[in-house]
Amino acid sequence: MIRKILIQNKEVFIVVNIENIAVVTLGCSKNEIDSDLMTSILIDNNYSITKELDKADIIIINTCGFINEAKKESIEIIWEMCKYKEYGNCKYIILAGCLAERYWKELLDEIPYVDGIVGTGNIKEIVNLIEELKTKNRIVKVGNINNEYIEKVERTNYNHTAYIKISEGCNNYCSYCIIPKLRGKYRSRKVEDIVSEAKSLANKGVKEIIIIAQNTTDYGIDLYGEYKLPYLLKELNKIEKIEWIRLLYMYPDNFNDELIKAIKENEKVVKYLDIPIQHISDKVLKRMNRKTNKQDITKLIQKLRFEIPDIVIRTTIIVGFPGETAEDFNELYDYINKIKFDRLGVFTYSREEGTTAYNFENQIDEDTKNQRKDKLMKLQKSISLDFNRKKVGKTYKVLIEEEVDDGVYIGRTYMDSPEIDGLVYFNSSDKVDIGSFINIKIVDYLEYDLMGAIINESSQQDNTI
Repeated sequence: MIRKILIQNKEVFIVVNIENIAVVTLGCSKNEIDSDLMTSILIDNNYSITKELDKADIIIINTCGFINEAKKESIEIIWEMCKYKEYGNCKYIILAGCLAERYWKELLDEIPYVDGIVGTGNIKEIVNLIEELKTKNRIVKVGNINNEYIEKVERTNYNHTAYIKISEGCNNYCSYCIIPKLRGKYRSRKVEDIVSEAKSLANKGVKEIIIIAQNTTDYGIDLYGEYKLPYLLKELNKIEKIEWIRLLYMYPDNFNDELIKAIKENEKVVKYLDIPIQHISDKVLKRMNRKTNKQDITKLIQKLRFEIPDIVIRTTIIVGFPGETAEDFNELYDYINKIKFDRLGVFTYSREEGTTAYNFENQIDEDTKNQRKDKLMKLQKSISLDFNRKKVGKTYKVLIEEEVDDGVYIGRTYMDSPEIDGLVYFNSSDKVDIGSFINIKIVDYLEYDLMGAIINESSQQDNTI
């Protein structure tokens, strides 16, 4: 490649051999897929991908800009990566993702080592951006947030589990959330494209596919004029080599009976649902611009537990939203104590520029937010401990993830999503294949993790869960 530099205030073109690219991914699983798409495009254009940062000629950092903590982490990692340009072999630093889309001007102004910016809707232009850096400095490609999903691109980032994004963007406009301004309007992929991707992954050895979107419940409404997630699940359930289909990020509104039936009747759809409710006080939900209320949320949970007795429900909560009173928080605390979610995550409200809630009155101080978060997490720890205690003696089908020590393995049951939920630990004197399924009997428990023992085939129970 040819690069233009300044020597004694004169433009000079020099030849630079650039072929190794490292991609650093921050944030959510949706970002992981974007990085995967970029990686495949680069490989198709004869670039090589390396995991060794000190050998990279180009470093692409796919950033997160969702909440304050994620933004701080992204900035810290960017500066860390810049050291490879200042002191190492790296020639170009390129920023991608939500933070790059949102703050590209500020990033260029404050970080002189940054050579290129590619926004959330422009990742297919990554090769063009690199090519333009041959003759230009500091290239920016942003603003195309309503782009079409890049189809027919070979996936490279997977093992026995792979994420599949079924839509992009969001139409909900929750008052605390910046995502619609960074990812655009809700845009569903075609059923046949999603199924084709899942089949391709299955043929490469993937056993579990995890369906993600900003809101998976609304899948298809924009493209087909009706909610098509039940139909999509039916089609995915037909793929022979896939054993588990997991659903994340299912907003409670538009969660209809047809969808419950599809989850119940398609045997490969694991009985685990991630349903972010964010709060339970109707007053707070209204200020959040959530399209649901306490009564509807409760009815949905009760119906799911009645129709699917083994269902595991995970949710996320935001505490410290502007105007959240002690009474609102106590209502939330009592509700969680009564409903007892199997899995629960708590975030403190992050005041984000560009959102409606940014200008709300009665902002809550950080100490109060953290106290409320800690109180809920302490409650959830006791709830989780009780749930785990009841699992002792039961046998579960476990997907083997890793050998963490000689003869010590970890895996996940259907009740656990990777990286966010618990694990099952067990010993084996025989080699266990990573990515295989083994029946494990639970013998002990902690607050979030379980300990088990392998059940020999001759003594396996028909009641394995």
